[in-house]
Amino acid sequence: MPILGRGAGIFLPVFSIPTPYGIGDIGPIAHEFLNIIKDAGFSYWQVLPLTLTSIDKGNSPYSSISSFAGNTALISPDLLVEEGLLKESLIFGLRTQTEGWVKYHYAYRMKEELLSKAFNSFQKKYSEWRVAFEDFLASEEKWLEDFALYVVLKKMDGGRPWGYWPKDLKLRRRRAIEKVKEEKKDELLYEKFKQFIFFRQWLKLRKHAEKLGIKVIGDIPYYVDYDSSDVWVNPHLFKLNRRLKPSYVGGVPPDYFSWRGQLWGNPVYDWVKHEETGFSWWFSRLEHALRLYNIVRLDHFRGLIAYWEVPAKNKTAIKGRWVHVPYESFFRKLVARFPNLPFIAEDLGFITPDVREVIHRYGFPGMRVLVFAFGDDELNPHLPHNYMKNLVVYTSTHDSNTSKGWFIQEAKPSNRQKVSDYVGETVNENNVCDVFCRLALSSIANLAVIPVQDIMCLGPEARINRPGTASGNWRWMLSNLSSLREELREFGILIKLYGRS
Repeated sequence: MPILGRGAGIFLPVFSIPTPYGIGDIGPIAHEFLNIIKDAGFSYWQVLPLTLTSIDKGNSPYSSISSFAGNTALISPDLLVEEGLLKESLIFGLRTQTEGWVKYHYAYRMKEELLSKAFNSFQKKYSEWRVAFEDFLASEEKWLEDFALYVVLKKMDGGRPWGYWPKDLKLRRRRAIEKVKEEKKDELLYEKFKQFIFFRQWLKLRKHAEKLGIKVIGDIPYYVDYDSSDVWVNPHLFKLNRRLKPSYVGGVPPDYFSWRGQLWGNPVYDWVKHEETGFSWWFSRLEHALRLYNIVRLDHFRGLIAYWEVPAKNKTAIKGRWVHVPYESFFRKLVARFPNLPFIAEDLGFITPDVREVIHRYGFPGMRVLVFAFGDDELNPHLPHNYMKNLVVYTSTHDSNTSKGWFIQEAKPSNRQKVSDYVGETVNENNVCDVFCRLALSSIANLAVIPVQDIMCLGPEARINRPGTASGNWRWMLSNLSSLREELREFGILIKLYGRS
């Protein structure tokens, strides 16, 4: 049975929600955003991964020191006040103008200062929080202790990845680890506290979404970083050399986004070892993700069938090779563990017949993107006349230009003419967003997801990410909710018109 009924979704990363704190958060404005999209008829909200981000990793939510930990920069100061952990006077002077961009340096520093003060209040009021906190520690024990240790040890070693730590800590020798636990009790408790607050606030927001009848679609990155608690704790699950450094790294061959391919630099999985463990680490990740979201988009889905492996010494992804995954075993166990398969397959890029066969066999909804549709081929799967019901159609994505940006910067005259011919009217940069939104909403695809930028008809300045570039990404922030509310009044008519409300 398809996991997606006919509906409309809106895409907006949490960091893009307009707040006065330099970055979007999961507080009152996020709750208001849900009310607004509910009134317009949306039944899905799609977000990017909620993982910890950092300046040194370009603030990418796909590059983190943990695949389990939440991004504490998204914690709401207003909710800390509401729960009595901060005084209103402490946050009043911290409000700033965002000017349409996330201020990461300011946000990281300011949130850390506030959370440190909130932690002091928490310790004084521990008896009030004891049950909730201890329940959290128990429910997250599989990853939380190791994550907190990783953060503390990384700070002790000047921020270097675990592969460069002293040997006893690098190899997780018991005596060395126990010594750190004893000497750094307060620091470890602080890291756990921050995670407790993040999950408390996020699950409150998700509960609000569920009351409104809105399902949250989240994203789980395919790879994890070498500089992560995941690899430090489980080096045997990755292809590392004798010095515990990556032998191979992940990426993709040349594609739409880059003629050199994309070299992500993440260590690749040793799938033989994963199969020997019954894929337990993968299924723990998926179970964790399904506590955060109703539906999980499996990023780089084709990597679950075969992945592009590049020698770690290479400078580009061109000279790599495809390596097959024991996917028959993986998907059999996946179905047994998650029988309703609440997953969307990110099947963009170079997709081979074996990938399509798995998607079809298990009924995973795939993806179609309108900014990829208007080339010279009438059989292009992104063209609406080639859709099937069990799909999610997007006007654009976080990795592509906005619809207007595509039309202005990337579309050739022949591409623009094809859009006009396809819809039977002259399409230009002023109406292309409306045209694409109508194409998506009127299509046979069960779910149509529209990025906020395309609802607002914003250009390339509102693009979120440029694959293959290391800086200047993940920065766009909506200026305010009032303008979105105005746009959505008319948009709600379209949602109802095309049977998606």
